Formats: sequence, structure tokens, C-alpha cells
Amino acid sequence: MIVPEPRPWQAARPHVVRAAGAVRPRLARLTRAAGPRTARAAKPQLARVMRPKTWQYTAGAATAGLALAAGVVTAAGPWDSTGQRTAERDRAAALDRAGGTDHGGGPGASGTASGSPRPAPSAGAVLAGLGGAATPGGVGAAPGDKALADLRDLLDPLLKDDPALGERRAAAVVDLTTGERLYGLGADDPLVPASTTKIATAVAALTALGPDRRLTTRTALETDTGELVLIGGGDPTLTAREAPRGLASLRTLAERTAAALKKRDVRKVTLSYDTTLYAGTETHPIGVNENLARVTALMADEGRADDSTSGPAPRVPDPAADAARAFAGFLEQHGVTASVPGPSKATGRADTLATVSSPPLSALVERMLTNSDNDLAEALARHTAAATGKPADFDGAGAAVTARLKQLGLPVRGARFHDGSGLDRTDLLTADLLTALLTEAADPSRPQLRPVLTGLPVAHFTGTLAGRYTDGAAGLVRAKTGTLTGVNTLAGTVVTPDGRLLGFAFLARGTTDPWAAQSALDRATTGLASRTP
Repeated sequence: MIVPEPRPWQAARPHVVRAAGAVRPRLARLTRAAGPRTARAAKPQLARVMRPKTWQYTAGAATAGLALAAGVVTAAGPWDSTGQRTAERDRAAALDRAGGTDHGGGPGASGTASGSPRPAPSAGAVLAGLGGAATPGGVGAAPGDKALADLRDLLDPLLKDDPALGERRAAAVVDLTTGERLYGLGADDPLVPASTTKIATAVAALTALGPDRRLTTRTALETDTGELVLIGGGDPTLTAREAPRGLASLRTLAERTAAALKKRDVRKVTLSYDTTLYAGTETHPIGVNENLARVTALMADEGRADDSTSGPAPRVPDPAADAARAFAGFLEQHGVTASVPGPSKATGRADTLATVSSPPLSALVERMLTNSDNDLAEALARHTAAATGKPADFDGAGAAVTARLKQLGLPVRGARFHDGSGLDRTDLLTADLLTALLTEAADPSRPQLRPVLTGLPVAHFTGTLAGRYTDGAAGLVRAKTGTLTGVNTLAGTVVTPDGRLLGFAFLARGTTDPWAAQSALDRATTGLASRTP
């Protein structure tokens, strides 16, 4: 049994939405107030000294979280096609900082077409620390023995002794600036990771494909037979809806294809569809389930049979055939009659007529992590396999993810990947590996991995954390959740009162009350947010 992750819209609160319009005037007050509130919840801070640091990502979980507190993400959406969080860009604008790189390669901000990527804010505006006194390159010194002992005193009762966390639990906490482990509890014991598996999938896909890769769906005309082939590009976000909202549009593809056919004086075609980009079975080991459509290289709107965009939903029995039938209908609207579509395979002689492409991989990774999107996770795992010369099936995807992480020098001993989403209960990860993945994503020499951090749901405001952390750590924790029957996991980042960015991974197996276990994990991360190690 799968315990569904809560949907963002189910947890959104009216006062959060109302606050969106007032975000800019309140940002300064929120920033000043957040530090004292957190400090009051903490024990007296340890004395600390300052030393140079290589990279300050604090606002990824702190100042962006404060902007989120005013409702920006709830109102505008937690991710956008630039791969830069909307709230972070809005905060930069509120601070009168100029914009930075246009990651989408489109026109400038003043001339950006609707739905096109907009320039992200300059890094300095986003990466500001808490407390207002942060000097670029400044961070707290490595904790001493007493600080580490205090951290054990804080976490041991919350993680080792709480019966809500079931028969087995594992944990690791690291300083993301130095990579130093600050706390460990069975940190190298492989446990079922559930959806925290998606962190590994994200790192593997970004390193194998690059953050700018787009997934392309196309049509091709067989020159000898006249057959029109709709070729799946493995983009589960391809949409058949009237408003594409920055996604690749099946309607647009039909319009472009019809125009190309009319130039050839073709008004009637035999239509087929090609899903051969992927190999193997389309059915996940969990079987038919509202958490995941059949894994196929051609689908529209993730095969959802309702108007939802995230979370569990009824799925169509055959997503590829369903998308092809919708495409035929759109062709008809543009004056081209198509036969009832059937499966086929395009030949190397077929001429490409039209294409549509997804947002960049950086944005897809953010969406996957924020919404715990299983369809995207399985797609990205298969693309990783295809990019590294392995079969694009479940086994090949698992082998490809493992190989990519091993190539990065990460601790994969004991890890087992049998899918990309974490729905497979035979997946195994360690807390050490999860925190190593977060540390890798925070490495200044790997900017292509930054979406792994910016895509993590923000406590109390976005994605699968929207309904959690109503007190204490709201906006200060960014984490990927994981929930299966008897399994509760959480891995991400947390900002301490002195602005230190920590990575953590908590895994529990044998839980009997998922809500009690979830609350126990939240208490542990809230404790980290209120304690300076």
C-alpha cells in the first residue's frame, strides 16, 4: 500500500494567498523577525568564530523561505521554466537587485514572450544570509566536541527513543559547506528510502544529461508510405490542455504538423505512434496505481484522467494510445484527417515535420522534487539510462543511476535502485548516501546540480511540505519527503540560527502510524533549525 503525499492545494491556507500581494513591503520585517523567533526556541548558542567559506547557499532555504512566508510560491507556483524559484526571483526584485543570467536563452526581461523563461536574479541577491551581518565568504567555524555532543543530546531522544519511528531508523546530519558529518545513527545501514530516491534520480539525470537538456516530441512522415508517425520523446509533461503553461503542447505540435503537411498538399494521413525510445515493460512492479501511469515514452499530462497536475489521480489505461487519439483530433481541427492511430516505429528515412520540447531538465527536476512526481522520476531515470548506453527499462535505469553516483565518488555501498521514483519497496539507500547527494548538489564546482536543492519542497509552503511545519521551522527547512506503508523518510536542508546550512537524512522503517512518524521526523528537523551545532 502506498500512502499518498499530500497535495499542495489541499494544505494551502487562505491567509497565505491573501498575503501574496503584500509580500514586498513585508519582506524586511519578516527577515528581521525570523531570527529572534528562531533564537527564542533555541538553547543559548555556542560561542563561535568566523572563517572563510567557499559558498553561501543559505538563502536557498532561509531567505527564500522568508519570501515564501508571504505566499509568493502558493500564489505563483513553486517552480518555473527557468529552474529558478519564483519566490527567490521576487525577493531579489524586492531588494532592488538587478536580474542575472537568462537560463532559457530567450529574449531579455523586457521583451520576454509569454511562457518563455525570464532572467533569474543575480546570485548575490538570493544568496544572502540570516541576521544581516553575513560577509561574503563568512560562516561559522566547524563545531567542537561540546557542540557535537549537544547535537547528539538534541537528536538522540528525537530519533533513537521515539517509538513512532518504528523498528529501525537511520540518520545523518552534515555541514553542507564542509561535507563534515555532524551526527550519525546507523548512517550506513541501507533502508527503504521511498520517495527520497528522487534525490538520487535528480543527481544522476543532471550529471548524465545536463541541466539544459529538453525532451522533444516530434512528428515524422515516412516518405515511401506516407505514414505520419507521432514519436514519443519521453516527456511526461507534454500537455494536451488548452493552456500549456510553459510545457510542450500536443496542440501546438498538431498545428505545426498540419501546416507542414499542407505545404506538401497532404490532407489525409495514416497515423501511428512510436514509443520505442523506452524498452521493457511499461508496468511498474507496484502494478496499476494512481501514483504512476504506465511508463511509456509517449503520454500527455502524465496519463491523468482528470484535470489534476500533481499527486495521485486516476490514469488512462494506455497513455500512448490516448495521446495519439488526442493528437488525431487536433489535426482534424487544422484540416487534416487522420486514421485511428496504432503503434509503429519510425524508420531512419522518415522526414521530421514538427517538434515541441519540454522545459529544461533543471525545471523538470525541480517539479519532480517539489511535487514528488513519480512519472517524471521514472522518465528521468530512463533518460539517464539511454544517455549512458544502458537499456531504457527499469533494470537499465537502476543500473544507470547507480553507475552515475559511483562515478561521482558517492558512497553507493548497499544501495539498490529498482526504479527512479522510490515506489519500489526493494529500493535501498543509506542516510550517508542521501546526505552525500545533498553535499554534492551544494558543491560550488557543480552548479548544474543546484536544482536538486532549489527543487526541494519548502516547509509549510510548497509541494509535499505545504501542510507541515506550522510552527518553528516554516521556511527554514527544504526537504524531500518519502512515504510508503511502514516507511517514513525525510532528506534535505535546514538553516541554523547562525546561518549554517546543514544537510540531513532521516529514514524510519516499520512505522505503524504514518502521521505520528511524520511528526517525529518534523520535530527532529525543527530541532536542527533552532540549534546552532
